[in-house]
Amino acid sequence: MEITYKIVNYIIKAQTEIYLPDFKGSAFRGGFGNIFRKITCVLKRFDCLDCPIKQKCIYAYVFETIPDVSSNIMNMHKYEKVPHPFIFEPPLDRKKTFYPDEKLSLRVILVGKGIEFLPYFTFTIAELGEVGIGKGRGKFKIEEIVVSKVETLSLVNSNPSDKKVSKVDIRAITPIRIKHNRQLTDNLEFSIFIKALLRRLSLLYYFHVENKKPPIDVHKLLGLSEQIQKVKENTFWYDWERYSSRQNTRMKLGGILGEITYSGHLTPFVSYIKAGEILHVGKGTSFGLGKYEIVDME
Repeated sequence: MEITYKIVNYIIKAQTEIYLPDFKGSAFRGGFGNIFRKITCVLKRFDCLDCPIKQKCIYAYVFETIPDVSSNIMNMHKYEKVPHPFIFEPPLDRKKTFYPDEKLSLRVILVGKGIEFLPYFTFTIAELGEVGIGKGRGKFKIEEIVVSKVETLSLVNSNPSDKKVSKVDIRAITPIRIKHNRQLTDNLEFSIFIKALLRRLSLLYYFHVENKKPPIDVHKLLGLSEQIQKVKENTFWYDWERYSSRQNTRMKLGGILGEITYSGHLTPFVSYIKAGEILHVGKGTSFGLGKYEIVDME
């Protein structure tokens, strides 16, 4: 099982003062979505679910990715939405005000078939700079674009030649929002973490890469995950809000930040955990939530 992706780094320069919230991903993705719809939506319908051409629409595919409920291959009746084929990774510092000529970096990760829509992303971000972003609609221009080659994540179960891994230490860089028993959880046991990660990777593979059931023995892996222990934890719950123009309301989007160490027979999970470093985990990934890094693995 392989998932392809491409990283695009937009270096943007402020033209007027730009005021952004602590977590900049919501501002960029929200503004991007509004303009992307104007550019790509043909019928200008409010609800993509009722659109007769949703299966052929660029906006519906990229920004309102809708599951095909007629297919039971992935038990899609369980999911209201599926992962988008993109991730916004804005600057993570707390700097809120950018003055004219100051620069900042916006990284976008395109996944699978989403890679082919790179020109639309670039045009939309350029248009967003003209319209403005954040409080006061600060303007910017794209100064430089750095595009990686297409990379491939190989997701496989372990084989006898793999290096044995018995401990992994991960650090949540942006809030990780994972639901367990239909409730957001602040207790990230390994079984809960890996279940959310396997679900995300499987759905990305099915909807944006191969359109077929991924060759993962999820049942076996989830059984093994129950034996992994959380041996050290230094985490806290971070609450923040974003305004949704589509829903005309402020939304609380808290999640876990900090560091967790897991111990046990981790070898079968290594490729999936490494993939999550790139593709994130949990809810809100399209605007940068669920980003973590592997601090140590042994």
